[in-house]
Amino acid sequence: MKRLDEAIKELQRGRPILVYDSDGREEETDIVVAAEHMTPDYVRMLRRDGGGLLCLALHPDIAESLGLPFLTDVWKEASAKFPVFTALWPNDIPYDEKSAFSITINHRKTFTGISDFDRTLTITELAGLGRKALNGGLDPGEFGSTFRSPGHIILLRASEGLLKRRKGHTELSVSLMEMAGLTPMAAICEMLGENHESLDIEGAKAFAKKHSLVFIEGRETIEWFLENKKIAVPAKSS
Repeated sequence: MKRLDEAIKELQRGRPILVYDSDGREEETDIVVAAEHMTPDYVRMLRRDGGGLLCLALHPDIAESLGLPFLTDVWKEASAKFPVFTALWPNDIPYDEKSAFSITINHRKTFTGISDFDRTLTITELAGLGRKALNGGLDPGEFGSTFRSPGHIILLRASEGLLKRRKGHTELSVSLMEMAGLTPMAAICEMLGENHESLDIEGAKAFAKKHSLVFIEGRETIEWFLENKKIAVPAKSS
């Protein structure tokens, strides 16, 4: 668990880490940064050195407090009026049974919302709101008065039970924030290679070594989590 301990210390220091999910799943490495420690330089790093989709992963308790749905649940409700959502249903994801995507947001004080400064503001302010939500200090309507949707930050809602239910980067990154004692929200972005594909694991390890970043595999986090976290997993809905 030495590398996992190093990763946690780096997150606590406000540094990014690299997290590979697992063989046979996405087989991707994400750059992971604690939401509360996000800076414009880190946004630039994620879009430049990651190159994938910059998203913000949230603990399910925060998502529930904010009233954030899974995007597929929104589609289900809207499908009677817009049948296209039924036709587009993601029932054939080759590596997972459910998407973690929720809505997209911008902070109301942003301009377009896409600049490094704008995205940093949205991410860090939501981290602050997330802390309030977990501590029971969230005012009704505060989320809607602070943020607008649609926007340029893609929210991901982690599954109930976290790594006991689902083992994607959403749950891995949120679990790591919990383990580090940070607000359980993380900015994540997939790393892409020069061959137009996801960066392979050896390429990710080489990048980590070159830039003095900690690289861990998902199994290290999953093993610790399953041994130490006693979280009841709700039954799957039909």
